[in-house]
Amino acid sequence: MKQEEIILENATLDSQKTPLIEIKDLYKSFDKNSSVLKGVNLTLNKGEDLVVLGRSGSGKSITIKCIVGLVQADKGEIKIFGQEILNLNTEELNKIRVRIGFLFQNSALYDSMTVEQNLAFTLNRHIKNLTNQEIEKEIIQVLESVGLAEAIHKMPSELSGGMRKRIALARTLILKPEIILYDEPTTGLDTITSREISDLILEIKNKNKTSSIIITHDMACAKLTADRIAILKDGVIHAEGSYQELENSKDEWVRSFFI
Repeated sequence: MKQEEIILENATLDSQKTPLIEIKDLYKSFDKNSSVLKGVNLTLNKGEDLVVLGRSGSGKSITIKCIVGLVQADKGEIKIFGQEILNLNTEELNKIRVRIGFLFQNSALYDSMTVEQNLAFTLNRHIKNLTNQEIEKEIIQVLESVGLAEAIHKMPSELSGGMRKRIALARTLILKPEIILYDEPTTGLDTITSREISDLILEIKNKNKTSSIIITHDMACAKLTADRIAILKDGVIHAEGSYQELENSKDEWVRSFFI
């Protein structure tokens, strides 16, 4: 294939990408001496798993919290499904939030509720007029999808770290989101359980056709799940590419993540 044909083919493929999240010139500071994001530009395309890497404190989690309005950006632009969200009121923002799943780093389950009650609470909060039978059916289906149907009556304190992650993921999936934001999905887990969660992320993408941003320090997770990787440094996206491209980068700082 001629070089001109390769360029044309790549341009055609790029034009077919549908951006679901578009972040432009995003800034966030917490005080005069603490600028975290200094002009982040990032795009999540439909059907891809985008992994975001960076050193501790680089602003990875702050970026995805800005996306769903858990942290208010200082300036910039965030478009989700083509709609600018930074100036939306709470009601307008909630209509978009219900289409986005967020897996918190600490799982954030309600400790006083059983697994079933945790999932039912999410359904009742966001979807009105469901019957008890419909709620029970949805709960069983989503627990089966993460391999934990037998945990339905357990309390969070009775669950292992990996099980808590799976239940938190089930709670995210029960609303059938189009986008999932994963904040350190394998942190605190052993190697085998981390691999199981990474495999589950892939399974969810393939089965539910979701698109995801995955914040992680776990390079095994990044290698397994990433269609594309973006690396934050000094408040901006320093490098982007496939795992293999960045692993072979001429930039020593970029390569240091892959050692």
